[in-house]
Amino acid sequence: MSTLAQAASAKSATSGHGLDWPHLFATRAERMKASEIRELLKLLDQPDVISFAGGIPDPALFPAEAFGAALTSALTGDSRGAALQYSVSEGYKPLRDWLVTRMASLGVACTADNIMITSGSQQALDYLGKLFLSKGDTALVGWPTYLGALQAFNAYEPNYDRLTPLGNRSASDYRETAAAAGGPGGGRVKFAYASADFANPTGETLAESARKKILDLAEELDIAVIEDAAYQSLRYDGDEVPPLLALDIERTGGIENTRTIYCGSFSKTLAPGLRVGWVCAAKPVISKLVLMKQAADLHSATLNQMAIHKVASDGFDAQLAKIKATYMARRDAMLAALSRHMPEGVSWTKPDGGMFIWVTLPEAADGAALLAESLKTERVAFVPGKAFFADGSGANTLRLSFSCASEAMIEEGIKRLGRVVRGG
Repeated sequence: MSTLAQAASAKSATSGHGLDWPHLFATRAERMKASEIRELLKLLDQPDVISFAGGIPDPALFPAEAFGAALTSALTGDSRGAALQYSVSEGYKPLRDWLVTRMASLGVACTADNIMITSGSQQALDYLGKLFLSKGDTALVGWPTYLGALQAFNAYEPNYDRLTPLGNRSASDYRETAAAAGGPGGGRVKFAYASADFANPTGETLAESARKKILDLAEELDIAVIEDAAYQSLRYDGDEVPPLLALDIERTGGIENTRTIYCGSFSKTLAPGLRVGWVCAAKPVISKLVLMKQAADLHSATLNQMAIHKVASDGFDAQLAKIKATYMARRDAMLAALSRHMPEGVSWTKPDGGMFIWVTLPEAADGAALLAESLKTERVAFVPGKAFFADGSGANTLRLSFSCASEAMIEEGIKRLGRVVRGG
């Protein structure tokens, strides 16, 4: 054995462990944290737990038979070669054409060249963080905001500032704050991120006036706007509000003049397991995203895209009607149960759609401690709200999801949770 090999062997024997991986990781890896929600999803396998934690669709509502037929069709005849072959990074053209029609119904006139298929809208958030954020730049986000967006952006080492559409902060104040937070070289505001319809986690919807204020601010700062529309189709009450991208087109005259990037998904309407989402934006943005996708995963699974296209083409509106009726009844059941069982000093949102209700407890309460007690004594799960705040505040908040619980489970679960909040 050589002297170097002997030294290496001796070091390995005395150290008692293998390679010290963390010291090799890039600095961005330090900002990659486990999702509290992903961990809580494990509770769904425990039959005695009533879970309001996972913001996921009810699998009983998936159009499974339609997908079975669509997959069989894709894998037979002339289409099977294309279904199993490499494909273009932009995505399956018939699906993109279908989305052109869908976007037009939302007030967004575009072509297939303005659309790229992604592996869920989560992939789009990661790509957009990579595209826009240099270390020390600032992203404007809600307070609270979607945890998955923070996770996607964190890897690119940004700072966060609070997006308050109807507040009185000036563009120059945002600009100066970003420069000061960026360190010796300074930093720039790069985009505003907003989930405008039935947001995760609050369930709240931005009024048209608030959406226009975001566009005004973005224009003053000369930044992009990322519109996360994962829940946009799930409206149960009230009037439709135009997407930010539609309002942007209205004021600029066409999609090629806009600064808004729309991120859509089939996960909440058809099936999350197929991982099909899309980005709709001006061509220069799509062109860059296509290059990023080529480097990351070449393209989203063609078979999945073909199945989504077939099911959406044959019955998207009927599927929407089915899930909306079910989720609306569950939302109403949870709102009624909260009114019956929550003590004084507790408030909650009353969403017009989506999957979530946001609960605010008295200031001194701690959602994480409440969850531990709730699981121990009442076997009810929810998500503590602190995880949704970029600065770690909001300890006295929590998120409830009504999508996967029956009305009877909602009544029983909220009654139990009320006991925990009251302290027994």
